[in-house]
Amino acid sequence: MSKHEQAQFLEVIDRDEAERRFTAAIDFSPAAVGKDLIAAASVESVPLSKALGRVLAADVASPVDVPSFDRSNFDGFAVRAADTFGASETEPRRLQLLDAAIATGMVPECEVAASMAVPIATGAMVPRGADAVIMIEHTEVVNGEVVVRKAVATGSGIAFAGTDIARGQTVLYGSQLLTSRETGVLAAIGVSEVSVRPRVRVAIVSTGDEILAPGEAMRPGLVYDSNAQILADAVRELGAEPQVLGIVQDDLEKLRRFLRAALETADVVVLSGGTSKGHGDLCYRVVAEETNPGIVAHGVALKPGKPICLAAHHGKPVVILPGFPTSAIFTFHEFVAPAIRRLGGMPAEERATVTARLAVKVNSQIGRTEYLLVGLVHGEGSELVAYPMGKGSGSVTTFSHADGFITIGRQEEIVESGSEVVVQRLGRDLVVADLVVIGSHCIGLDYLLGRLQAAGFATKFFAVGSTAGLAAAQRGECDLAGIHLLDENTGEYNRPFVGEGLELVAGYARQQGVVFRRGDARFEDRSAAGAIAAVKGARDCVMVNRNRGSGTRILIDQLLGPLVAGEEPAGYAVQASNHSAVAAAVAQGRADWGVTISHLAEKYELGFLPLRDEQFDFVVPQSRAGRPAVVALRELLADEETRAALRELGLRI
Repeated sequence: MSKHEQAQFLEVIDRDEAERRFTAAIDFSPAAVGKDLIAAASVESVPLSKALGRVLAADVASPVDVPSFDRSNFDGFAVRAADTFGASETEPRRLQLLDAAIATGMVPECEVAASMAVPIATGAMVPRGADAVIMIEHTEVVNGEVVVRKAVATGSGIAFAGTDIARGQTVLYGSQLLTSRETGVLAAIGVSEVSVRPRVRVAIVSTGDEILAPGEAMRPGLVYDSNAQILADAVRELGAEPQVLGIVQDDLEKLRRFLRAALETADVVVLSGGTSKGHGDLCYRVVAEETNPGIVAHGVALKPGKPICLAAHHGKPVVILPGFPTSAIFTFHEFVAPAIRRLGGMPAEERATVTARLAVKVNSQIGRTEYLLVGLVHGEGSELVAYPMGKGSGSVTTFSHADGFITIGRQEEIVESGSEVVVQRLGRDLVVADLVVIGSHCIGLDYLLGRLQAAGFATKFFAVGSTAGLAAAQRGECDLAGIHLLDENTGEYNRPFVGEGLELVAGYARQQGVVFRRGDARFEDRSAAGAIAAVKGARDCVMVNRNRGSGTRILIDQLLGPLVAGEEPAGYAVQASNHSAVAAAVAQGRADWGVTISHLAEKYELGFLPLRDEQFDFVVPQSRAGRPAVVALRELLADEETRAALRELGLRI
């Protein structure tokens, strides 16, 4: 096979079939974890102080009663309940006060006989003869007698020995994850050491010539290795022990050595990258050398994560995750995390689900199951609305920002806007943001949201463009929509689009212009309109466009004028989703020009031809105008310190 050829997946199988094959190939017996360690055992004894996050190896029975004695629940008097019967405010009962007092930590020497009472503290041992404790608030001491104004029943005010935990009672069961609640129980029964399952050791190897370790200087064509950190912390969250072995370039012998070393010291081996069988993707070749049974699935009919490779070596899981971050972490949680939990002795995780309405129409590909990551916001009333995250499997942030995912079946091609969908939560609790912002992105908005977060408000932002943001505000799905929409008839920004039930909060102006690499004679010393008119038909002058529905796209289309189908400027179909992406494309030479804001031209050291000032404002549903976070944002916009900071960002306010 030449270096330009790419092998194809031998068999793309269903997700459930892939999981079945993978699970069948793994040795889940307790002895499988740590079996390569010298003198390894399936049980480890650790001090209680270090037991948090570990998994119990066996049931724990209490060696003592809890409480270990009959204990008073509050300050009062230990009495015989029968002596209080009939007591009331108008007809109290009088008991003889014993010349003693029972404090905590002491064994009472007195005995309570009929018509007697003795003072007792909260948590103190109840003396012989007493069968109730009456609260001090319902008594009064007068001339050596206790005046009782309320009757108590037998056992009132007393926690009897063993009523919480009885000696010999099983308090915790094997395979239970120890949280602070469980360690508290163990402390209460006097346990100082506990038997736990060994931690599952997970070796993590990042592969590829394009991978750079965080902290090193960025170089063209490279990307920082985020997968190792994400996966290592995901392993820790499962109570397992990550072994981050570093980055291996596309070197067959070196990768083979890394895999052999990982198989000797770890219970699970996870490689990131090298799954797609393209030139330089060597992981699958090295893993394919292992047998018993070796590779059980390579290519699964799902999105994201189709290239995943699942294998086992003598019962030990070996997985090659896709290199793209969202694909890697998603497939880790789908296939690897359940195996780690089971190897660690924990039960399968049950994901919580919620029902939501899909905010926009979604197209899917027939023939494979798609897991679509979504963010959740509150619509009208208690209804939840799901917004697709939509940054692709190469995004580092998509998984971290998502609230959950919906499953689109293999035979579904379209899920219509407004459809009811079931969202599997990625976390147990749905944190409702204090401020939900949907609409266009802006560096000024980033600053404002940062200030609100620092003030204690939880914020959530979906960058969907001005038009979609305005529609979300009209439907009551957000507290705020950032927009910069130009009305072609009036030449006015934003206000003509604010309809009934909405109000406009004035934001700031930002200067839009054409950016280019300095020194490009096609743009230097020209007007923006003149330069665009001169280059829009040149096939060797590539533009980077903006996404449909954005205010900038409206401005660009106005400048280009009517276009004949098939004769659009070179690069017209390439649609960046934000201003920064435009500046980056031009700075890196992937495009020659685009339209963005002046601040980013300075940041990326680009030439800038001013077009016009555009107004970036905020639309608020009137029903949400009084929410504390919305009020706080208004106050920020009026604050002089905030306004000065926005001006530092090149904005005009």
